[in-house]
Amino acid sequence: MRRAGGDVVLMETRRRLRAYQLECARSILRSVRRREGRTFTVMFARQMGKNELSAALEAHLLWQYRELGGSIVKAAPTFRPQILNSVLRLSQTLERDERTRGQWQSQFGHIIRHGEASIAFYSAEPHANVVGATASLLLEIDEAQDVDPDKYDRDFRPMASSTNATTVLYGTAWTEDTVLERQRRVNLASQSNGHRLHFEFDYTVLATINPHYARFVEAEIARLGRDHPTIRTQYLLQTLPDAGRLLSAEQLGALNGAHERERDPAPGATYVAGIDLAGEDEGAVDALLRLAQPRRDSTVVTIARVEWDVLGRPLARVVEHVRWTGRDHVWQYQRLAELCERWSVSRVCVDASGIGAGIAAFLAERLGPRVERFVFTSASKSGLAYTLLTMINTGRLSLYKEDGSEEWRGCRAELRAVRATPRSGEILAWSVPESEGHDDFAVSLALCARAAESGPPPALGGLVRARPDGEGGW
Repeated sequence: MRRAGGDVVLMETRRRLRAYQLECARSILRSVRRREGRTFTVMFARQMGKNELSAALEAHLLWQYRELGGSIVKAAPTFRPQILNSVLRLSQTLERDERTRGQWQSQFGHIIRHGEASIAFYSAEPHANVVGATASLLLEIDEAQDVDPDKYDRDFRPMASSTNATTVLYGTAWTEDTVLERQRRVNLASQSNGHRLHFEFDYTVLATINPHYARFVEAEIARLGRDHPTIRTQYLLQTLPDAGRLLSAEQLGALNGAHERERDPAPGATYVAGIDLAGEDEGAVDALLRLAQPRRDSTVVTIARVEWDVLGRPLARVVEHVRWTGRDHVWQYQRLAELCERWSVSRVCVDASGIGAGIAAFLAERLGPRVERFVFTSASKSGLAYTLLTMINTGRLSLYKEDGSEEWRGCRAELRAVRATPRSGEILAWSVPESEGHDDFAVSLALCARAAESGPPPALGGLVRARPDGEGGW
């Protein structure tokens, strides 16, 4: 161990830590050495070396306390792959330094020991049994924004109590009610007298010294849009509100197209479709049923004309909506099959959840691999939202211009009403509140966007440069 002005200096590693990493490391190690029991929050944008910092800290402490003894506990939202990756990263760090190479041991697949010092790795999954471990030196929570707050408070926080061990919460931004954000606010309010407790570095810090990283993130912003949740949380470190509109006023404005609605397919054009399915009814149908039962779900088909830009990215221009309410499943299947064949859709993404499974299966049998049967889960619906936001943010999705139709009004009303609620694991839950109507058009539009994104790429000669046409479209 070497000292400089009383400050603990990290063990040498083959890849030196950057200045912002060392700033965090020295504060954390000082708290460990002095038994101050501080709780730090460390927020780095993706790929800025959070895990590298963590492994360097762990390796240094194992080496420093190899004779005195001491224990570290590290937790992550999942054992596989997150904890396994942490074990591998620490193992590699120990092997790179000649003072620890070959001197450490692995035990039980989740413990690494060097002399009398050890680190135990645990899953923070809600049902993981982790009670009983003690962190005498350091307690680390990786990706703390994805760890259940109750799990942390009940099972992990007490591990540092009897020894007043230092705690570090690592991660990126997500919502206001995460463990990480909760502690970040506490740290910002309480840090004083030169004791910095919160370390936050967005992507621009590394981008200024690493042009490769700068180009990568700038390409991601161009691909997803600056307002995309991934960009906001993982690279800009902006916390999302607990609940709000899925689409901002700017995004709704970006959906405004200047092209006409098409009642029939144009020769040689490529079309895709998204289908949100609803149940049947024995009585009234369509407008009559919607009037009698305004909260009744409908089957909505969204059809988009697709072109591709010079990068091969799909540009989807919605040209038609079809809506049915209360129609029986046999009738719906027949009309959907006829509709897809009439428009010669190259890709159709259809709701295959619950009552939709049967119709989706029949469509897949009739239309073949053009059909994607989409099953809704919390994760898959979240992914659908990310796809929709990506297409909107990058200007690759638009609706036909206002034509005074019930479909146009219904679609716009639903899109304005959709609420999004971030969940743990970077999941976006979204829907229209029951008091405000349905989400049939919104879901169908998202499925249509997915059909455009997941469709077969065009031949080289099919790439076109996006430009306004006479109708103000692409």
